[in-house]
Amino acid sequence: MAVGIFDSGLGGLTVLDKVQQKLPDQPFVYFADSANAPYGVRTADDIYDLTTAAVQRLFDAGCKLVILACNTASAAALRRMQEGWVPRDKRVLGVFVPLIEALTERQWGDNSPPREVAVKHVALFATPATVSSRAFQRELAFRAIGVDVEAQACGGVVDAIEEGDMILAEALVQSHVEALKRKMPKPDAAVLGCTHYPLMEAEFQAALGPDVQVYSQGNIVAASLADYLARRPEMAGEGGETRYLTTGDPRHVSARATQFLRRKITFEAA
Repeated sequence: MAVGIFDSGLGGLTVLDKVQQKLPDQPFVYFADSANAPYGVRTADDIYDLTTAAVQRLFDAGCKLVILACNTASAAALRRMQEGWVPRDKRVLGVFVPLIEALTERQWGDNSPPREVAVKHVALFATPATVSSRAFQRELAFRAIGVDVEAQACGGVVDAIEEGDMILAEALVQSHVEALKRKMPKPDAAVLGCTHYPLMEAEFQAALGPDVQVYSQGNIVAASLADYLARRPEMAGEGGETRYLTTGDPRHVSARATQFLRRKITFEAA
């Protein structure tokens, strides 16, 4: 049984790449809603409607477990979906919780009261919709106390990456880091709260400096998914093949994806 991986565009490929490495025998279906990307500037209701439509497409493709490899969708739609939309025999998980568990050094399923942790000052780089949702701060508050979070909405970065303009993306990263540092001069850690941003991780690290630990989601989500499937083997499958679906132009999206992952990726129309 395939696991669905959803993103509004191609950023989720950074997660898919890591989970494929971690789980080489697990089949996946990747869905990119490229025709409607980016989600980061949309309203919460719009994000919810688009995300449920995409996840339903993955359910129809035979997936019982779907990972929202899109921080905007995880922030703006996941809780609402889990509370009233997801069927009893299906599961939809986000990418925020595994990252926060890593940040706060918690094991999966640790529901003990929030406690003090080593990290005190966290810089969050995310899309405008993710920042406005405050979902990261809410999930963090369930697990840790005494952590100061300064969020920076990184407008334009996703668009630049999707268009392949990495020079513009690098300039925008530098600008957003400088804006964050004016509010929080010395963060202990930085969270790349968008699955596109790992493609610019080196640029974020260079702008932040060597003393700031940068948390990126690919390896963290891969380890969390491997643990989940070990505990829920009925959600796993065999074969290792991956299908790639998109609402955009398959040829254009395939070319961009191949450029991102530096291996041939072929999308089909969703």
